[in-house]
Amino acid sequence: MALLKPPPATQTQLEWTFQTSAAAGDDFFAIEQQWANDVHQRSNGDIIIHLLPAGAVVQYNETLDAVGAGILDGHIGDPSYFSGKDPAFAMLGNLVGAWSAPSQMLDFIENGGGYELYNALINPYGLQFIGASATGLESFLSNKPLNGVADLKGLKLRAPEGMVQEVFAAAGASPVNLPGSEVYTALEKGVIDAADYTVFASNHSQGMHRFARYPIYPGFHSMPMVEVSINKKLWHSLSLEHQSLLSQSVKSLATNMVNELENKDREAVAQAQQDANIQVINWSPQERKAFRTIAQSQWENWAKRSPMAQQVFTTVTDYLRSRNLLTSQATQ
Repeated sequence: MALLKPPPATQTQLEWTFQTSAAAGDDFFAIEQQWANDVHQRSNGDIIIHLLPAGAVVQYNETLDAVGAGILDGHIGDPSYFSGKDPAFAMLGNLVGAWSAPSQMLDFIENGGGYELYNALINPYGLQFIGASATGLESFLSNKPLNGVADLKGLKLRAPEGMVQEVFAAAGASPVNLPGSEVYTALEKGVIDAADYTVFASNHSQGMHRFARYPIYPGFHSMPMVEVSINKKLWHSLSLEHQSLLSQSVKSLATNMVNELENKDREAVAQAQQDANIQVINWSPQERKAFRTIAQSQWENWAKRSPMAQQVFTTVTDYLRSRNLLTSQATQ
């Protein structure tokens, strides 16, 4: 009796752990989980990504080292968290006042040299940049009407440390350090007058409007990049097919994230406008341009802090100038 031949060996399944900077309950986390599921489907089950929320393995600002060391296989988050490594991380992660829409920043990554620049920054740490998404322009919370740059003078506001704080200080405000988890309480108790926190829909769903009745929308200041990166050795061990699959999946992530968050923002704004206690303020193009002018002076200061920061400054400003965006009146 002939022996039956064993079935052909199946391809080894790839199983990875990624950590995101988003909390488990955030809208961002749900969208990023959809991306992990999408990768599994696109690869016909070859790739399984276990997506963990912020702090699950290491702190949000430690994932760069963790991915490089192989403790994590990849991460998703804002490069600004690693500005202590090199000021260039802050400039690429959230160049305050630079972008008027997610499409501009994503085009810079794809067609303006951003992809190559970010890989040059993180490759020495043992990471490979797959691609970028964006949250959209953040809203701005305030307990008093702010109609332009002049109204920022003396304003006690929460802002992330680093470039964001320096830009607001240059505009005359008084920024303070507070973790995002303390923004609600700080507004409630009057510890701060305003906050750079997150997108309008998230602010609204968390009830920030109870104490900050004058939100500014669309935002004029901040639009963080959301990067997706993987361990460099792991990346180079992949087939070209899997590399291409991952790159395309992140482009889909960007489309989904931008569209979903913009839809949520529009719904939340419409809801807020029906509330007589809330006044949604939209800065004029002139005021947006005035803020960008102040921000540009700080870009120049940051460019002097490292060779990579100077390279980011040159590349981004060249891109903005080529698209007539550097001195244009920033508006959506």
